[in-house]
Amino acid sequence: MGRRRTNILLKTYNTLPINQSATRAAVEERLEEVRQYRQLGFFRQEASITASYEPRYHGSTFVINKPSENLAIRNVDKETELIRKSELLDKAMKLLTADQREVIERSYLDDEGEYDFISCGEMGISDRTYRRIKASAIINLAIAMRLEIYEEQNNVGQANR
Repeated sequence: MGRRRTNILLKTYNTLPINQSATRAAVEERLEEVRQYRQLGFFRQEASITASYEPRYHGSTFVINKPSENLAIRNVDKETELIRKSELLDKAMKLLTADQREVIERSYLDDEGEYDFISCGEMGISDRTYRRIKASAIINLAIAMRLEIYEEQNNVGQANR
């Protein structure tokens, strides 16, 4: 039986108290966001009403409302942000082992959306091994993409009592 390969990222961060469930949720949210962007693209929002060319000062604050400008800025910024997140995910996926990469692609990034027990059967590994690989891959992705969430340390002054 071969020796299990340890990841360099986990060696340095193993001592830190990472909140597993919150970190997993953050990574899964990012993976879903990138999957939707890659499959569907970016849908630009359009203004339902074109604003007039004359400035309208509202109230005593003299603030000018610019809905078309705000919408255009949002469209450009959001698309740039999604491209950056997709590129960051690609870089983080390169740090994973081949098994971890395949598990993440099958579970989160593929179009088919098949169940985990089907994927582990096709890969020829047990369900437990599949879940272990998936959990370690999610932690590695969280660290690589800086999505890890640390547990709060409320016991700072209580040890001296």
